[in-house]
Amino acid sequence: MAIASVEVLGGAGVLLSSAASASSSLSLIYLNLAHAGFLAIDTLEHVLIVGCLLALLVCGILAVAHLKPKALVNDSNILTEFGRFFYASFLKPHSGDGVGIGQQEALESFYKAQADVYDATRKSLLRGREDMLGLIAAQLRHKVGNGLSSNAGPVWVDIGGGTGYNIEAMQAYVDVPTFFSKVYLVDLSPSLCEVARRRFARLGWKVDIVCQDARAFRFNKHDVPQARSRADFNSGADLITLSYSLSMIPDYYSVVDSISSLLSPRGLVGVVDFYVQSIVETSGRNYTGGSFNRHVNWLGRVFWRAWFDVDRVGLEGARRDYLEYRFGTLKTADERNYLLGGIPYYIFIGTQRELRSPTTSNPDYEQDFIERLDAACTESPYLSPWQHRADMSRAVEKAIPVEIRSKTYQSAIINLSSNLPLPSVFYQNNQRRIFYNDQLKKHTQFNNEYIYAFTWEDPRVDQRLLKIGPNDVVLCVTSAGDNVLDYLLSAGPRRIHAVDLNPNQNHLLELKIAAFQCLPYADVWKMFGEGKYPDFRKALINKLSPHLSSQACQYWLSHANSFSSSRGLYETGGSRHAIILIRWLFMLLGLKSEVKKLCDAKTLNEQREIWPRIRRVLLSRALHWTVIGTEWFAWKAAGVPPAQRKMILLDHLDQGDMESPAAGRPDVRGEAIWEYVVNTLDPVVKETLIGEDNYFYSLCLQGKYSQRCHPQYLDAKAHARLSRPDAFDGLRIHTDELKEVIARIAPGTLSHAVVMDSMDWFDVGGDDASVQVKALNRALKLGGKVLLRSAARRPWYISVFEKFGFSARRVGVRLPGACIDRVNMYVSTWVCTKDMDLPSACRVESNGSPERGAIEQLEI
Repeated sequence: MAIASVEVLGGAGVLLSSAASASSSLSLIYLNLAHAGFLAIDTLEHVLIVGCLLALLVCGILAVAHLKPKALVNDSNILTEFGRFFYASFLKPHSGDGVGIGQQEALESFYKAQADVYDATRKSLLRGREDMLGLIAAQLRHKVGNGLSSNAGPVWVDIGGGTGYNIEAMQAYVDVPTFFSKVYLVDLSPSLCEVARRRFARLGWKVDIVCQDARAFRFNKHDVPQARSRADFNSGADLITLSYSLSMIPDYYSVVDSISSLLSPRGLVGVVDFYVQSIVETSGRNYTGGSFNRHVNWLGRVFWRAWFDVDRVGLEGARRDYLEYRFGTLKTADERNYLLGGIPYYIFIGTQRELRSPTTSNPDYEQDFIERLDAACTESPYLSPWQHRADMSRAVEKAIPVEIRSKTYQSAIINLSSNLPLPSVFYQNNQRRIFYNDQLKKHTQFNNEYIYAFTWEDPRVDQRLLKIGPNDVVLCVTSAGDNVLDYLLSAGPRRIHAVDLNPNQNHLLELKIAAFQCLPYADVWKMFGEGKYPDFRKALINKLSPHLSSQACQYWLSHANSFSSSRGLYETGGSRHAIILIRWLFMLLGLKSEVKKLCDAKTLNEQREIWPRIRRVLLSRALHWTVIGTEWFAWKAAGVPPAQRKMILLDHLDQGDMESPAAGRPDVRGEAIWEYVVNTLDPVVKETLIGEDNYFYSLCLQGKYSQRCHPQYLDAKAHARLSRPDAFDGLRIHTDELKEVIARIAPGTLSHAVVMDSMDWFDVGGDDASVQVKALNRALKLGGKVLLRSAARRPWYISVFEKFGFSARRVGVRLPGACIDRVNMYVSTWVCTKDMDLPSACRVESNGSPERGAIEQLEI
């Protein structure tokens, strides 16, 4: 915790300390540039003069502010605190006070003069401490609630704990004296330790304060708590934290190593600290738990490193890198303290990198765990390490290629063979989110934004057509996760593989699952019924985080305003553009009352009478020709890709010639989109009661669901079922292309695949459709079904299904003036049934190479 950077109580103090440190840092930077020949001396002199003038200007402003009589009355000690801080940080030479040796002497020289005002001058600078404590406390409560912690209570060691601020702050999340059986504070500064002693004497808490080098701290040198047996205690600490202390330890390698020896096999490590790093330094690492917002640009890296180096604070990336190398990552987050110019800091929650069983001492547990997870990802037979030969023989007898391996398994093998930690997914409290590389371009193309905040396909039709049963294995597109939850409620299949190439769509599904696992129905309704939950960030840290993957937790920490803003969840994502535009038009043209009447209508006749007044706006040709008919709006707002838009145009022309002269004319394109929208909306109003049974359009018009019109999963009864501990045990969430996931599922194991309109996204001239259809044939059992929707009456890829072992049947077609379902967004619905297995020569793996036999693959 001990740190020598800038800040005083109040905004004025922050400005002064920032200006002073900035001046010294800029001086360092420009001196280096000048010596390197990049800046002329004249330029350097100007920069130094400007920096000094800036510091003097701020000092003058502060002096005037602090000399106001009212300020002096209300804050009688502020000038004293400010003076001590400023003297210790910027004026006092830190050559040692002659009272210690080495690092302790340097620290004491710096902190002795300001120990009493340390906490008052660090509150705004040292951001993230409370977030780290909240995340770690949530993990600890989850472990205790699941019987994975000692009955006597956890043991906590706070390294570099300084004044004890962290330990007192933890009281906001757990009752420290009763929750922990033992608490240690380890710090090398005697002055800060003395402040900590006074703090805990005031609180009446028993905390062991150890003024010692963290490298030398060991439990056997201190009292064993009576509440735990010696054997249990020697297993190690349940929690070790470092709050802005790792960056101040010169020999950080040995300290990180000692933490590993102090920590129990299933203990937790919590770290918050400053850092600077380029994303290039972490590329290729699959164990960091995500790299969202991690990159710091060149100027930021140079500036912050020079600034903090003045106070002996090391911001080099190697400190964090070694921490991530020595421990398995549970949660990680990268933030900026914008109050002080955007200082980068990170939060790391980790555990021992070797997987250990919570109940047994099985030496093969790690390999066993990896094998079980791989089997669940691929629907392959489970091969236990100690029964590998017997399982192999049975698999060969069944002629099943058992060595279809998931990317999770492959990444684990690579890491273990390279002496690296496993990917973050292995250390989570659940493994339903499958490993993916978030740095790949196919994932980053979405710019950290999901397209759909709600799902546009009608699950009622899916259930009627597929008749999903409890023994089925279903593969489906995630989208916003609404239909995944509907399938779980309506049919409860043995397994659901939810697939989406956009990581953020899966983050949204993860959040919904986490909410059901730990929040009461009233809070779930606020989040996903109303789309607004002002306490979202607090709930995310304190309750939701143990149920989320590291990447999902990072995402929602950075998008917490999705639920707290005035617009709410359902005006986020790429599709928000269309919703916001339409609602803005309603407000501008005075139609808000008409929209409310439409949603409140009790009969279809009443609804049909209101519709023409709204229709004049929504279906006006001027609006569609200028906005909705454009390619930008189709993709960015409505989520219609170019290939699907071409299919709409071809259907309008009722021909298959892509090179038709008429097909490229703007007037024809605009006419096609306009007609498509008319045939979508008019029948919806005519045949479905929006306020009672069509939650898709009710949500679009009102920005939220109502208690009488919402998805099935938002019922109170649904919450009772989905909040059971085992409710999502059969769910696996894949972040990848459909063809990649399907190709890694064991042959003949899928019962149904719901691919929505995803194949409309394929280009006609490409081989994506044939690769995916052949993979589906391989994965589906005989009689298995593929349900798809399309913007065309007969999409071109239906012939591909018929070529590769499927019989295709159009089970619904949208005719002018009629609805195909409650959404009515697609022109046709198809069920393709697998009639035959393809010959081996037709099968290919996901990498395009011929498929190998079972025995050959088992040699891996």
